Amino acid sequence: MDLTGTVALVTGASGGIGAGVARRFARAGAAVVGHAFRGEVEGAGLVVRGDLTDEGECSRVVREAAAWRGRLDAVVNCAGVQPVRDLAELTAADWREVVDANVLAAFSCTRAAAEVMRSTGGSVTHIASIEGSRPAHGHAHYSASKAALIMFARSAALEYGRHGIRVNTVSPGLVDRPGLAEAWPEGVARWRAAAPLGRLGTPDDVGDACVFLASPVASWITGHDLVVDGGVGAHPTW
Repeated sequence: MDLTGTVALVTGASGGIGAGVARRFARAGAAVVGHAFRGEVEGAGLVVRGDLTDEGECSRVVREAAAWRGRLDAVVNCAGVQPVRDLAELTAADWREVVDANVLAAFSCTRAAAEVMRSTGGSVTHIASIEGSRPAHGHAHYSASKAALIMFARSAALEYGRHGIRVNTVSPGLVDRPGLAEAWPEGVARWRAAAPLGRLGTPDDVGDACVFLASPVASWITGHDLVVDGGVGAHPTW
């Protein structure tokens, strides 16, 4: 898929999945704007920083991305957090932290991007999770935020479609990262046993799905949740 001549903004591009998404857009020929709150961003033509829980910062990040080359064709909302805490121990502050980082940031960036794309069309993709439909212990706030992202994307697809703006989600399963197998050996083993493809995902797997959704070959796809989980969702639960 050739995205030469397009500009893509990837938020959270210093993280594992965000870095993979930015890398795959660059490989497809897009000029990549990588956002990070902190941390290093590799491979992006332009790096912008900002706290995306602040609506004004979201608007600024999107404006800077669009001003760089005079256009903005794709936004991938990767920025987010994934803390683990049992539901009985969750506080309202814990809940707000996750919702602000995972949902409010995507909401604010999407609204800002839609203003830029209103006359040209474009693609917005949120990184959700299979936990948006399957709960996990210690992830009540995280799972709820990802479910909200999926429905927000469908709502935005409904309202922005008349402007040629497509909005979708990508829901990854377990994505590998350095040290994961050592830190959680039993979980990694369970995943590999349950996944028909027999492996964990990679950031590049998620990036490829995002590139597909932003490309012309997905021009009639909007309001869709693309599950990228190696088939683990097809595994029987009984």
